Amino acid sequence: MRTVGPTELRRLAITAQGYSSRARRGTLVEVEATIRRLSCVQLDSITAVERSHRITIGSRVGAYPRETVSRLLGQGRIFEYWAHEACLIPVEEWPLFRATMRKHHPWRGDVIGQHPQLAEEVRAAVRERGPIASRDFDGTGGGGMWSWKPAKVMLEALWNSGEVVIAGRVSGFQRLYDLSERVIPREVREAPEPDEVTRLRELTVRAVRARGVLTESGIVEHWRLKGGVARIRPAVDSLVREGALVRLRVEDGGAGVLVPPGADLDPPRPTAAVLVSPFDNLLWDRTFARRLFGFDHLIEVYKPAPERQYGYYVLPLVWRDRIVGRADLKSERRDGALVVKEFHVEQGVRRSAALDDAFERALDRLREVIGLERVVR
Repeated sequence: MRTVGPTELRRLAITAQGYSSRARRGTLVEVEATIRRLSCVQLDSITAVERSHRITIGSRVGAYPRETVSRLLGQGRIFEYWAHEACLIPVEEWPLFRATMRKHHPWRGDVIGQHPQLAEEVRAAVRERGPIASRDFDGTGGGGMWSWKPAKVMLEALWNSGEVVIAGRVSGFQRLYDLSERVIPREVREAPEPDEVTRLRELTVRAVRARGVLTESGIVEHWRLKGGVARIRPAVDSLVREGALVRLRVEDGGAGVLVPPGADLDPPRPTAAVLVSPFDNLLWDRTFARRLFGFDHLIEVYKPAPERQYGYYVLPLVWRDRIVGRADLKSERRDGALVVKEFHVEQGVRRSAALDDAFERALDRLREVIGLERVVR
């Protein structure tokens, strides 16, 4: 079993992400390919800078039209579902999530079974009028953070069950719901559902391929699998025996890592300088991020302002093979400005003209992805 050091691991992890090293404009095909390369892309509702999936995709493909993801959803080329969290997923992975679709909604339980008449009414409306938004239904919410009216709760339950899918997004990023049979290609819907062993093997391979290098606990975190490492270890062991994955020792003496077969274990240093979403795939396993980069990943949006160390919506700066800083940013859309509230250089990183230039280039690229006119310092 080969032993690798921290430099090789950092480079494997960053190279696998596919960050672009230059400003560019992305196409619909490139956006779809990026989602496939990453295995899934997390969605998040916070818009202080830009929605997370747009930052994540934009750091790979550059600026791209806002309607792109909605078009891909409507064409049945990707779908939204639970993966790491609610994510964009390549449509060919649909069968891997069928087992989850048989379960109740993770937050609200057996909504369909508890309210069968409402379920039939909502199904009929989607069948007759879809794609349809929750705002097209009557009713009001019951208060609280997720104050959803009954029809919205049912739409989410039907989405969780796979009966309906998200067929696009409209203004305000509102979901459009339609029957899965009208959106998901028939050959995908009718593909055999893998058994549990096959499913775990497939998810394991996809996670390692997407992330370049992962621990077993990182695989679990990638998909938020219940049962922990014990659940996937038989799949991992068999994949290593067959040569579908390669296990490596690490110089630091910590847990071994898994890489795809044929991985370049002496990779060149990446050249990209990018500001990445706090929900970027690179950062999903916080323990591994700390081990690889010495980076303690904090998401402080839910903390009171006086308790924040770095800021409300902070984007890490990835430069070459390290995370070198954190930028507290805000988009002032009316003014067309990306505002830099603060930039914190990571401990042990020397501030230099080269670093400042990398930060400026990353800011300008992010500005283009968001569609703003200028950066304000």
